[in-house]
Amino acid sequence: MGDCTIIGWDLGGAHLKLAVLEADGSLALVRQFPSPLWKGLQHFDTAMASALDGLPDSRLKHAVTLTGELADVFETRAVGIKALIGRMVTLLGKEELRVYAGKKGFVDCNSIRRNTTAIASANWHASARYMATKVKEGILIDIGSTTTDIVPFANGAVCYRGYTDSERMQYNELLYTGIARTPIMAITQRVPFAGDWHHLAAEHFATMADVYRLTGSLPGDADLLDTPDGAGKHPKDSARRLARMLGRDLNAARRLEPWCTVARYIANVQLGRIYQALERTLSRNVIDENAPLVGAGAGRFLVRELANRLSRPCVEFSELIDAPLKLRGLAAVCAPAVAVAALLRMAR
Repeated sequence: MGDCTIIGWDLGGAHLKLAVLEADGSLALVRQFPSPLWKGLQHFDTAMASALDGLPDSRLKHAVTLTGELADVFETRAVGIKALIGRMVTLLGKEELRVYAGKKGFVDCNSIRRNTTAIASANWHASARYMATKVKEGILIDIGSTTTDIVPFANGAVCYRGYTDSERMQYNELLYTGIARTPIMAITQRVPFAGDWHHLAAEHFATMADVYRLTGSLPGDADLLDTPDGAGKHPKDSARRLARMLGRDLNAARRLEPWCTVARYIANVQLGRIYQALERTLSRNVIDENAPLVGAGAGRFLVRELANRLSRPCVEFSELIDAPLKLRGLAAVCAPAVAVAALLRMAR
């Protein structure tokens, strides 16, 4: 399939991502759009309309992976898969569209119903399988806005223990923790403040985007959705939301330092949880002690911190693909979209 342009699609529950691979395998375009599916399918339709604007006019093939079927707008995952792929077929046609089914490879649109378990939330498998063609062995760590994937690979194979979301959560290969959408109350129940421990409100007042905005680590492409209170994304806005988690208001002087200190603590708690899950995977000893961590996702800056803790090498997903420098950062954010496009190109 190396004689045409291939578009890889990752249909997420919060974002729609796409990557365009030229016939020679080089990355020509990467794009990301907000698509809050929990608010209704009209948001997916809006994102798709934006995504289709300006795409190449050449012969196209489409490779699709998805996690959006988990959105609670759908009664079941199977219903979600059918709805989302149905919309893609309407927009793109059936003949040139293939859906990634993980260990089963790509399936055509007529095979969706009998392959829903393999298709559901298989984007992590695509990214790791693609990395296994680039690096002899390692662990892919994709830290996104909502979740973290920890996936070892070696000798061309993806070495997972769990495949479904439920199994992967059981084995800590899927963590529901990310750098933007995760509510702070899901990270810790207390923080140090003014020399004492303060309990946090069990309310969706602030998210990890507020935390990393205050630590200065939040990438510009990581927070495309509305804030919990619908207000701004200035550090002072984040400090105000974080203060509310402690039942407080931002002080009259609007000093940010105390809240930056709280934010650093919360960020360290989150990193510690990811580190513990990573250590569990490493204890399986399926990769060499010198094998690298491969960082992907908007939160890949945390992967370098993990590598430093473990004294392991670290390489970014973006360093392993054929792409112009200006596209590499977003390519790492949209790793599954890049991966499914590349895997379809390699398919025979």
